Amino acid sequence: MRPHEVFASMPSEHTTAFFTTLAQDCPGLFTQAVQAASVATKSRPQYLLRQPLDKRAAALRRVLARVASGPMAEEILASYFVDCRKEVLVAWLDRVGLKHEEGILKEESPESPAEAKLAEHVKAFLAEKDDPDRGLLLSAFGAQSAIDWPTLDALVQAEKNQT
Repeated sequence: MRPHEVFASMPSEHTTAFFTTLAQDCPGLFTQAVQAASVATKSRPQYLLRQPLDKRAAALRRVLARVASGPMAEEILASYFVDCRKEVLVAWLDRVGLKHEEGILKEESPESPAEAKLAEHVKAFLAEKDDPDRGLLLSAFGAQSAIDWPTLDALVQAEKNQT
């Protein structure tokens, strides 16, 4: 899954919660997303900002779900977890044993754990708490350009299908 596909597959209620958190905890990044959405939709940023939150979130998701928005989608997903939901990111990195500093990986392109071990980690991580951001994190983590873990997407999808 690529970063734009993560946004394309995000349910509308999760989209609203995602952008609400982003606006509260990372206002600068949220403003950038609004600016990008304004350019892509050929509208003024003020127009988007005056929309009700659910419509604003839906517009941002539609723009970030475009293939051309891949780099921005990747940055927004990474920043969301590093700046807004660090506890979820750190829990995942610690679970799979990746060295990091405050959620920032120390290794450029970490190697994937063995498939069976990764499957255990995914299952346990998703079962630990009922938090939709946990599934989003796994999809976003696998979508990062520095991560080449081809089995992660399939494992996450299999877990989502079971629930």
